[in-house]
Amino acid sequence: MRVTLLGTGDTTGTPTVGCDCATCERARERGVERSRFSVHVENERTGECLLIDASPDFRHQFQATGADLPDAAVITHIHFDHLDGLGNFYRLLDDLPVHAASEVDPFTGESVADSVRERYDYLDVVEVFGQEPLTTFAACGFELTLVPVDHPPMACYGLVVEDPETGAKLSLSGDTSYDIPEASRDALRDPDLLLADAIVPASLAPKHPMGGSDVVDGVPMTFGTKHMTREGAIRLGDDLDADETRLVHVAHYYPPTEAFAEPLAVDGEVYEL
Repeated sequence: MRVTLLGTGDTTGTPTVGCDCATCERARERGVERSRFSVHVENERTGECLLIDASPDFRHQFQATGADLPDAAVITHIHFDHLDGLGNFYRLLDDLPVHAASEVDPFTGESVADSVRERYDYLDVVEVFGQEPLTTFAACGFELTLVPVDHPPMACYGLVVEDPETGAKLSLSGDTSYDIPEASRDALRDPDLLLADAIVPASLAPKHPMGGSDVVDGVPMTFGTKHMTREGAIRLGDDLDADETRLVHVAHYYPPTEAFAEPLAVDGEVYEL
């Protein structure tokens, strides 16, 4: 299993357009990017490729990395920075199976699968398949499981990707607070690689209108209510016994002295599991 981090940033990315903050300037100086979130997983046994979330930065990401076009995709939730790249498949592929959760989101009144299907009903290449959360399904020679996480007010899912032949396991937290349900934690547990949402360091929680939450030993594991802090994501990796944890969905609000320190990821990183 070869995992390529196509996009490791939050909704505006780093450097953010029009921003001259010290962190964005440092990113430009270093020649690194954190574009909107997306992950490419290649099954080296079968030659198939899976796309996890479809970033609006799709074209740039695939050009920059040379990643092969996907044979299937998974969408974790319907925020634009995880979804709107699907429109890029026009004239690139004849068909793209897209998997998403089938349970109805009380906030939107429809499932993620139905929302994707409705939004891209004009795009013949996209065929949406609803999948029941916490139930394993197959794609690209992998065993996949969508797991409910906590990203209020709408439904959002993490993902487990396992190779049944090699035993390699990739877990993604999805966009979430630290308050991930126990059943989902059980499914995510013991990965070779965990990609964990870590939008800002805990030190910035007082700047959020809702502060921080899920406080452990005086440190907020969640920034506001929707995303983990750096400290929460690292703790989640420890909770799940991850062999390696990389922090993604990172905002440009990290101080420049911390923004490129381990274990924060940048675009283009590749992992062989």
